[in-house]
Amino acid sequence: MGDPGQAILLWLLTAACIKTGRPQMAKRAIDLVEQRLSKDGWPEYYDGRTGRYVGKQARKYQTWSIAGYLVAKMMIENPANLTMVSLEEDKKITKPRLTRSASWNC
Repeated sequence: MGDPGQAILLWLLTAACIKTGRPQMAKRAIDLVEQRLSKDGWPEYYDGRTGRYVGKQARKYQTWSIAGYLVAKMMIENPANLTMVSLEEDKKITKPRLTRSASWNC
């Protein structure tokens, strides 16, 4: 997430990173997004192959952009906040099991 595409997805990325034991990846994404979103007026979305340009029809000061950032920030500061967005099935899993697929052995 070198350039923010859809800020609303930041909280999902953060949750996935925490669940897979990669919180540093989420922290980096949040740091990168912080530099752009405020400066750009919390746009709805970014355009271009690399997400460098505020979308031509993007509305600014979008609550979901701000909310996605705030939820991600809350989760990275305190991973226990992940339970705010976890599904019921997630609560049954004590520790995620990562297994390799057969295609990894090529």
